[in-house]
Amino acid sequence: MKEIQDSSSIRIKLASPEQILAWSYGEVKKPETINYRSLRPERDGLFCERIFGTTKAWECWCGKFKSNRYKGVVCDRCGVEVTDTKVRRERIGHITLAAPVAHIWFYRSTPSIMSYLLDIKRSELMEILSYEKYVVTDPGQDTDLRKYQVLDEDEYYTAVDKYGDTFKAGMGAEAIYDLLKDLDLESLSAELREQLSQKEEANNKIDSKLLSRIRYCEEFLSSGNKPEWMILKVIPVIPPDLRPMVQLDGGRFATTDLNELYRRVINRNNRLDRLIKIQAPDIIIRNEKRMLQEAVDSLFDNSKTPNPTKGSSKRDLKSLSDVLKGKQGRFRQNLLGKRVDYSGRSVIVVGPELRMHQCGVPSKMALELFKPFIMRKLEQKEIAQNVKRAKMLVEQEAPEVWGVLDEVVKEHPVMLNRAPTLHRLGIQAFEPVLVEGKALKLHPLVCHAFNADFDGDQMAIHVPLTHAAQLECWTLMLSTTNLLDPANGKPIAYPSQDMVLGIFYLTKERTDLDPDRKIKRFETVAEIEAAIDTYSVSYNEKIYYRFKKGLEIVDEKGNSQVSDGKSWYATTPGRIIFNAAIPEGIPYQNYCLGDKQLRKVIGATIRNSKPSVAVQLLDSVKDLGFKYATLFGATIGLSDMVVPAEKAELIEEANEKQSVVFKQYHDGQITQEERYNRVIEVWTETNEELTDKLMDELKRSQHGFNPLYLMVESGARGSKNQIRQLGGMRGLMAKPNGKIIELPIKSNFKEGLSIMEFFISSNGARKGLTDTALKTAKAGYLTRKLVDVAQDVVVSEEDCHTINGIWVSAVKDGDAVVETLASRIAGSCPVEDVLHPFLKDADGRPVVLAKANEEISDDVAAAIEESGVEKVLLRTVLTCEAEHGVCRKCYGRNLATNRPVEIGEAVGIIAAQSIGQPGTQLTMRTFHVGGTASTSTKENKLSFSYQTVIRGLKGLIIHNNQGQRLFPRKGHITISRIFEEITGEFDELLVQNGDAVGKGYPFYRKNGHDVAAKENGRLLQIPDIAGSSMRTFVAGPEAEYQVPAGSELMVSEGQVVAEGDAIIT
Repeated sequence: MKEIQDSSSIRIKLASPEQILAWSYGEVKKPETINYRSLRPERDGLFCERIFGTTKAWECWCGKFKSNRYKGVVCDRCGVEVTDTKVRRERIGHITLAAPVAHIWFYRSTPSIMSYLLDIKRSELMEILSYEKYVVTDPGQDTDLRKYQVLDEDEYYTAVDKYGDTFKAGMGAEAIYDLLKDLDLESLSAELREQLSQKEEANNKIDSKLLSRIRYCEEFLSSGNKPEWMILKVIPVIPPDLRPMVQLDGGRFATTDLNELYRRVINRNNRLDRLIKIQAPDIIIRNEKRMLQEAVDSLFDNSKTPNPTKGSSKRDLKSLSDVLKGKQGRFRQNLLGKRVDYSGRSVIVVGPELRMHQCGVPSKMALELFKPFIMRKLEQKEIAQNVKRAKMLVEQEAPEVWGVLDEVVKEHPVMLNRAPTLHRLGIQAFEPVLVEGKALKLHPLVCHAFNADFDGDQMAIHVPLTHAAQLECWTLMLSTTNLLDPANGKPIAYPSQDMVLGIFYLTKERTDLDPDRKIKRFETVAEIEAAIDTYSVSYNEKIYYRFKKGLEIVDEKGNSQVSDGKSWYATTPGRIIFNAAIPEGIPYQNYCLGDKQLRKVIGATIRNSKPSVAVQLLDSVKDLGFKYATLFGATIGLSDMVVPAEKAELIEEANEKQSVVFKQYHDGQITQEERYNRVIEVWTETNEELTDKLMDELKRSQHGFNPLYLMVESGARGSKNQIRQLGGMRGLMAKPNGKIIELPIKSNFKEGLSIMEFFISSNGARKGLTDTALKTAKAGYLTRKLVDVAQDVVVSEEDCHTINGIWVSAVKDGDAVVETLASRIAGSCPVEDVLHPFLKDADGRPVVLAKANEEISDDVAAAIEESGVEKVLLRTVLTCEAEHGVCRKCYGRNLATNRPVEIGEAVGIIAAQSIGQPGTQLTMRTFHVGGTASTSTKENKLSFSYQTVIRGLKGLIIHNNQGQRLFPRKGHITISRIFEEITGEFDELLVQNGDAVGKGYPFYRKNGHDVAAKENGRLLQIPDIAGSSMRTFVAGPEAEYQVPAGSELMVSEGQVVAEGDAIIT
């Protein structure tokens, strides 16, 4: 037999009866397991030593031979071979069946391979195998029966009366065995192909059933399996040590379910054998054969049988298939998911004093994890003379061991993993730092990658042993080299919660101070710190500061200016302290920094600076954030939750509006559905108005430093929706099915809920909790399925030289840009040169913005968007023509490194993880927060805050008696934004109607001077209302809007609409 290491691949085949007998070491004839007195296996039973090997190493059953010098000797008295006990994990036995049985995988599963090969319905096949119907195996000469015809009891006896014994029909696995044995697969395959081509010609359709039958025929022919092997005459008995029996404390035995299933098969087989020998009535034998079939079905796959076999505790027994399949099965639990040495597990706590690349490992844990390394070092330093002595020193925790441990730990990375590992950043490497206690310490900024928090989460720690593994940890897996999310290229290490709040507080400016006061001026950080220490200036006060020459100063809008070293700039002491703490080379951020702004700064630093600078920035931000969150001492009490004074008035108004709606309903003016929708609308509008007033009041509260407001405004914690529930009203709630309950909760949490309101709100709250419980499993399963599909997609070559691509443009929702063109094309390669719409070079050819098959950088992408190009033909993995996997040019940039992807990168796995990791949100889309309903009060009215032109109307438009133009069904309106209009007289147009116009480039001449466009767009000329002259505009791209049924149209095609005017109502 070949060694398993010699194999390059494995193929699962059907075992023929001869093959099973060749593997077997003997037949199991009795259902007994062990003798209750001697506790030794029974002869010919399920644990028989003669078949499976001895239970005592190098000793036979009767004790005649007792030594390994008799190795291989078979005892002449008991028949047991003298060998090691490990053979009981390898040797298999067999049971010779008194009647053939069908293998459940091949007849009951969908698709049923037996039914496809024989062209018998699956339901009929199961009736034949359960001895309810007959199947014709040989129709004979002069009968109107056909082979494979299924007959019930009456039809069979009618045929017997009519034709006698000129035909043959049978039931059970014997009949199916005969039919399968008679199959000539080659001629059947040819015949099926002929039928397929005839059907295709006749119907112009492909018969999927015929295709499947051909596929199974071809697979049987190519694999060397024979169809009749799906019927079993001999079944193997797996080695006894793989289905053990153990004695419990009370003298009772616990056994594996498989032993019970084998016992049932043997009992039924022996009974059938006996009945056949005594020539029992046919009906009894048939029933016993059916019971044997059921017993073998339960042994192979108990979960597929209609009535699963249950044990004494009324639990379904675990069959051979159940042992293999699923998360707890042999493959996923034991072969792929082995437990490993040099690993540990502990609760995680925050380590704010750690650097980004460090993690805290408890000393006791490190001592055990690094034991072999410590022992080697003890020998090298001659503290211990041999391994035994070194081991003893480590176990005794001798003082010298701790010094050695410190040395070992310094140069040795460890890996931390948090389950569930949904993407590759769920396991990262760190440099260990020894800490007291028993908890692992984790750097707060890596929590996001692990999706970890400190409410009792546990993490596993692993030690890489080989030099190659350690090198990979230092270079590829270290937390400081994984700052970007592979899914989208955005920073995954960024401050949150306390840190954001601390920095937001530090950099916020007070606006309530006397504007006429004298504003202080400072020239150094030391001066500012001294002034703060003496309380002569606060962190948030406006001051003037003179920056050193050449320093770039950036405001919130991204506008920058460079200091000349002489001018005074308005800023705050807090911002000076913040910018002094971050690394040099990063521009001075002269604005209030919340969550979004910090992420933007971190993203820009990672892109434009060395990784070490970005790590330094992250650690500085973390330290500053924690420090000033502590100094600020933010806390929230009841008094911070402000309830707007207008609340009672607003609710009264809403109640009146609701009464009007109810009256209209009772008078029959509106339907039940309209009443429901209007009530929902009334309360939604009221809630939104109340929330706006609440937020305004919070903003003014405590001079703009209300902690509750700061937390939401900075993005540290909470949302507007949650604030609304604390100080406004909880509003409308949703039922678990998503339907909104029209009875609103008028109270907020500060005022307290009534019993009725509490019960209404419990609906959504309960759903929220159950959703969270189901989320993780669904997300994990989705990731598994995605990985299964995409795992073969690897970057295999440099360039596939395809000429195909996909047109990519900005993603828009109506007129609003959701995702810019620049962000969509950056990092990809265009199929052809991207040309400037109107700029020409010296030779008169269009200026090339990006060359074909070269990566578009961020700057080039911005230039393409700026030029007014609306769409770009990009190479993508969907159009890649690489023979295996994808090529580098079609894939483009690796988002995790911001560099072109390397050959060999498993991009399929990255893609699967990128969808699977936020899959929790994808699989469980909950449209409400804590049960509060989310609706919008958008009316049918459509208007814009800028001038537009109507480019087209789609859909049926009718005129009613009042002279209104209405859309009876849904329609569409196409509009373009007008950027500017040429007014007054002008000399000439420099571009044609419909041509592209570039921002900053001339497009018409007036009084002998060229006039440049203010925005990118296209020249548009339309007649004025009188139709006597043309109006000329620079207009944006067309955007289509859906018009709800019943809307009134207020404009005509080609009309110019002023800002704020209604287009539909």
